[in-house]
Amino acid sequence: MTSASELRSGKGDRDENFPVASWIIHPRHRALILAYYNFVRTADDIADHATLPADEKLRYLDLFEAELLGKGDTQAEAVVLRRALAERGMAPRHALDVLIAFRMDVTKLRYENWDEVIHYCRYSAMPVGRFMLDVHGESTSTWAASDALCAGLQINNHLQDCGKDFRELNRVYLPRDALAASGASVEQLGLAQSPPAMLACLQGLAVRNEALLKEGRSLSAEIRDVRLGVDVAVIQAYADRIVRLLKVRDPLRERVHLNKFELLIFSLAGMIGEVGRRAIGRKAISNPGAAHDA
Repeated sequence: MTSASELRSGKGDRDENFPVASWIIHPRHRALILAYYNFVRTADDIADHATLPADEKLRYLDLFEAELLGKGDTQAEAVVLRRALAERGMAPRHALDVLIAFRMDVTKLRYENWDEVIHYCRYSAMPVGRFMLDVHGESTSTWAASDALCAGLQINNHLQDCGKDFRELNRVYLPRDALAASGASVEQLGLAQSPPAMLACLQGLAVRNEALLKEGRSLSAEIRDVRLGVDVAVIQAYADRIVRLLKVRDPLRERVHLNKFELLIFSLAGMIGEVGRRAIGRKAISNPGAAHDA
């Protein structure tokens, strides 16, 4: 079978809310994090490939899983991650989890309600945060806040890219019941501008996602590793800003993303805030969110 690297879907610049292996993270962790990232991104490209038939996509994802578990050496990303995890004595559970989400991307194009979207995030986004925490030796008690933040990042991305996902992949992460409650239709996602009903739906979902992101706001303070805590604080600052934009803008009409100046400002704000919090020993804010499925 062809290497998955040869099937890259050619997306160009990615609209991502998951910064990976940033300069803040300690260098000793970066090789493993990048191995995980490359595995996840390549599997994502398989699921999103424009012309590959669904059964072929699933076959490649199954091959990725098999080789991650040691059954073959044809897929470089799986082999590199397998070896990197073995060097650390870490299990592949968080990589196996994301493969579940990518299989869902192939087979499930619509979501009935918010709970179904969160279930998708349990496999598409939450494993990324859990992996980072495990790499740094953090307690599993941090998972609840991490799950909330990662799901919020994923849903931000769903809202940002809702038009593109519909046009290019016929994939809609907006819950059917939310669309129906606003009087919006899936077909409106193909328009250049949201009609009032669709805009109400999108902005209502942004409000709901803002509450989810608040559940994750304690994460940076719960993390013992200073570098990771600062990195998470920066990510949280990005996420909070994006969700505020999504509450007032139309992602069908314009790209709702941070520009370079905003990235700089919110990076500095996140870093200064977390370093300052640690310097004065302020305790973690309480986490109002219930724990997600572990």
